[in-house]
Amino acid sequence: MRQAVYSLLAILLLNCCTQANQNEEKILFVTSNQHYYANTTINASNHFAEIVLAYDVFVNKGYSVDFVSPEGGAIPLGYISTSDSIQKHYLYDSAFMNRLKTTKKPEDINATEYQAIYYSGGGAAMFGVAENQKIQEIAEKIYAQNGIVSAVCHGTAGIVNLKDEHGNPLYQNKNISGYPDLFENKDAEYYKSFPFSIEEKIRENSGIFKYSDKSRDNYYVVDGNFITGQDPSATKSVAEKVIESLGNQSTNKK
Repeated sequence: MRQAVYSLLAILLLNCCTQANQNEEKILFVTSNQHYYANTTINASNHFAEIVLAYDVFVNKGYSVDFVSPEGGAIPLGYISTSDSIQKHYLYDSAFMNRLKTTKKPEDINATEYQAIYYSGGGAAMFGVAENQKIQEIAEKIYAQNGIVSAVCHGTAGIVNLKDEHGNPLYQNKNISGYPDLFENKDAEYYKSFPFSIEEKIRENSGIFKYSDKSRDNYYVVDGNFITGQDPSATKSVAEKVIESLGNQSTNKK
């Protein structure tokens, strides 16, 4: 009799945990494994602030965050400022940093679990992400289920090849922001190694590339389920707008 009760309790506990996981609101962060600008010896990395400032907004609003990269595992980090209290907090958070050492592979991701996808930037974001078909499929599925596609700075490179079910650019006729060529040094070796220009690629695929001619002025655009920012200064705002949009969706469902 006691064993039967224990078995029943175990089943109920498992069901409760499963239900909680199903109801959990999750956001997927896309990062890059690239250590160098293409075949150069110039170090490339993921922008730490664009990761942690968005992450901080999401987790403090109750969202769960997973990290994915084309190869899984550790990702290179850069643009770190310990004078920023949020960056410093996460830099010395061993549990958080371990998550960046153990990012998931695309095949480990179930797109149906996520309400939004967020592409962080840094020079590394120009490589390995946009052409990864599995990550593309994840993003396209999240969008198809009325999820949010968001990106900041060079992270916008990750969305350039996204398509809808008809093979059209997913962001066709949508306002999209990202790091503009205006602020790139086109004569520099790092830029010459880029596989494409973000703004040119967006425009080639019938997107409307938007940017501010003032650097670091928190410029971002919201167009339907696309939320994109020009540079690191827009990171927090993009994350907040993602939460606002998801909140509006929840309200409309009631």
